[in-house]
Amino acid sequence: QVQLVESGGGLVQPGGSLRLSCAASGFTLDSYAIGWFRQAPGKEREGVSCISSSDDITYYTDSLKGRFTISRDNGKNTVYLQMNSLEPEDTAVYFCAARPSFCRRYQYSFGSWGQGTQVTVSS
Repeated sequence: QVQLVESGGGLVQPGGSLRLSCAASGFTLDSYAIGWFRQAPGKEREGVSCISSSDDITYYTDSLKGRFTISRDNGKNTVYLQMNSLEPEDTAVYFCAARPSFCRRYQYSFGSWGQGTQVTVSS
């Protein structure tokens, strides 16, 4: 059974950091592009970043570049999203998703999705 499971979310103060994990089971990540997306309350889901099977990185939201870093560890079958200097506007449910090989901006091209992990940035 193909499954993606996000973890690492939580409550953090503004300026703090979190590292989200996206662990795969039922398939190996090394042939897939993994994207991170987020959905804030009352807003549409938006792309955050993506890493391809060849480790090419795409940032869907330019303003996050420099604060968010995506990486993968194929040995652990896991992709990470390191989030630094968090702001209240980063509060959202964060999802990871998989598609073959290459990153694409069209999020519905990602066929497998995790259940999401809540990130809340608040003092």
